[in-house]
Order: sequence, then C-alpha cells, then structure tokens
Amino acid sequence: MKKLYDWTMSLAASRHAPLALGAIAFAESSFFPVPPDVILLPMSLAQPKRSWLYAAICTVGSVAGGALGYAIGALFYDTIGLWLIDLYGYAAKMEALRAFYAQWGAIFILVKGLTPIPYKLVTIVSGLMDYNFGLFLALSLVTRGARFFILAAAINHFGDFLRDKLEANFGVFVGGMAAIVVVGFVVAAKFL
Repeated sequence: MKKLYDWTMSLAASRHAPLALGAIAFAESSFFPVPPDVILLPMSLAQPKRSWLYAAICTVGSVAGGALGYAIGALFYDTIGLWLIDLYGYAAKMEALRAFYAQWGAIFILVKGLTPIPYKLVTIVSGLMDYNFGLFLALSLVTRGARFFILAAAINHFGDFLRDKLEANFGVFVGGMAAIVVVGFVVAAKFL
C-alpha cells in the first residue's frame, strides 16, 4: 500500500491532476462508479493551498456531469428506462416515485448529494422524473459544492493530521471508499 500511496500522491501533484479531477467528477455524476474523493483528497493533501480550487473543479465537473446524468434519465426513459423499470419490477412503483419526487424532489437532491449514495442515481432519476432542470442544476450546485468545500475546509484545518492518517492507513481509505460505493448502490437499490 505504501507504493500505491506514493504513486497516488505523485499523481495528485502532477500538472495534469486538475484536469483528471474534473473528468472524474464529471463522469462520477453520470456513469462512472468511482467518486472524485479518491483523487480530491490526495491532491488537496499534496497541495493544501489549492484545496479550494480543487473543490471548485469538483463542483463544476460534478454539476456538468449531473446534467449528462439528467439527460440520460430524460432522453432514454422511453426506451432503455422503461425496459429497465419493467425488468426490475418497478413499474408499479413509478407513480409513487413521481408523487414523492413532485413533493420532496428538492430535499431528495440536496440530501442525496451529500450521502454515499452514488450521485449518478440522483441525476438519472431527476431526469427520469422530469424534475425542473434549472432547479436541479441549482440544487446540484449547492449540494455538490457543500460536499467538496466541506472537505477543502477540513483539509485546511486538519491537513497535517489527515495527511499522517491517510499515509498510515491508505489501504483502509481505499477499502473504505470501495465500501461506500457498494453500500451506496445497495441503499439506492433498496430505497429508490
């Protein structure tokens, strides 16, 4: 794990890291299973003064990717969406989900944007439910920005402590991130 940690930190310090960070944040909000935190945290720890910039890159990338996820839900509902809904036996639940989204959609987007439930599920369901696109983007900006800027604030306040803990427990961090992704999908499957 020490070699993987060193490699991750050197990658995080490279000049191409911000572009990779933005691409991962974009992809994670629409189709990619790995959250941007996997690279955001090491990048921010490698260069704490740039953590605010990295949080902004993640926020913009995530919201842009969320627009793609929304489009996937909206544009493919009549084809792939209906097929998947029937395949998983959710056809009977669609009206209940529409009613829930009409009443609680804003809270759902805000809360789920901060949780380990993969954000791509929120973006795709928002498109599927034909949620107001402008409001969806505004709520995504708030919730994703909060998530990434809270991390930046923690790094600026606890940076040395977090760096030492990450270096000593990098395997646990990687395993924890993988577990969060899996748990997020399981929770989403159970409650969505």
